[in-house]
Amino acid sequence: MSEEILINVTPQETRVAVVENGVLQEVCIERSRKRGLVGNIYKGRVSRVMPGMDAAFVDIGLAKAAFLHASDVVTRPGGLVDGVETLLEERAPKASITSLLQEGQELLVQVVKDQLGTKGARLTTHITIPSRYLVLMPNCDNIGVSTRIEEDEERQRLKNTIAELSKEMGHPCGFILRTAAEGVTEEDLKRDMRFLHQLWENISARAAEAPAGSGVYSDLPLAFRTLRDLTGDDVEKIRIDSRETLNKVQGFVKSLIPELRAVIEHYPGERPIFDLYGIEDEIQKALQRKVDLKSGGYLIIDQTEAMTTIDVNTGGFLGHRNLEEPTFKTNLEAAQA
Repeated sequence: MSEEILINVTPQETRVAVVENGVLQEVCIERSRKRGLVGNIYKGRVSRVMPGMDAAFVDIGLAKAAFLHASDVVTRPGGLVDGVETLLEERAPKASITSLLQEGQELLVQVVKDQLGTKGARLTTHITIPSRYLVLMPNCDNIGVSTRIEEDEERQRLKNTIAELSKEMGHPCGFILRTAAEGVTEEDLKRDMRFLHQLWENISARAAEAPAGSGVYSDLPLAFRTLRDLTGDDVEKIRIDSRETLNKVQGFVKSLIPELRAVIEHYPGERPIFDLYGIEDEIQKALQRKVDLKSGGYLIIDQTEAMTTIDVNTGGFLGHRNLEEPTFKTNLEAAQA
């Protein structure tokens, strides 16, 4: 499988497309005037505790107060982070929001979901800070491994390495080993740990001095996050159409991801890079409310504040034998679409 990453940069926005074997797999967009908040860390103040919702509203300096549910308040180590396995301790009994938080209380929170429509951002106190190979969890001491690393011997090697390094460095924090950590050396992991510990110390120092309702950490811009999170062994080329962004990216990978330097190149063509690869047409298709399927069926996609609904219809596909035939085939096509 060959994979290419295309990065299109304009003054208004940055767009990233992931292409596998010539087929568009993923598009990420970040607008200059409205960057996403997910991953950002704030020093917040509890503005209202809602026992009936088992949640609280927290002022983090935005127009709307953010939402923090009791299940997202750290009470003890253990749990799942981004669907990745961790070593669980026995669960403590569920605590009510009134026993966890009080109005006026200040606390460090991280955004896990952007605000949408009339709904404020969703928060957690389970802070996670990612790097190339690791995710730091400063509020617990668990060691987890990405489920995509399947070999038991490698999983155990990585766990043992992190446990030994944690003892050596004397920092009682938890870590998740990301998929990119498979096969890396102890020295690479140690460098990542030092970087994350230093970053957390800086965040903690800023949080101690910052007033409530202010940000203390922002995640990387989209182009850098792409190199940190989306690049693997299958990436053959990373093409960037902005010389300025290229120079910044090369400085970023030189110190943190040196193995990517060989695959990064500038796209100097006059024709827009997304047009050259047919990405613009694919984006327009993806944004349509109605999506036609090959058999004659179609999808209807509607987005609301609470959810996105996808209605699968058999349309003009009637089948030849029974009701199950068109339904099954339409569902298979819908899943692929």
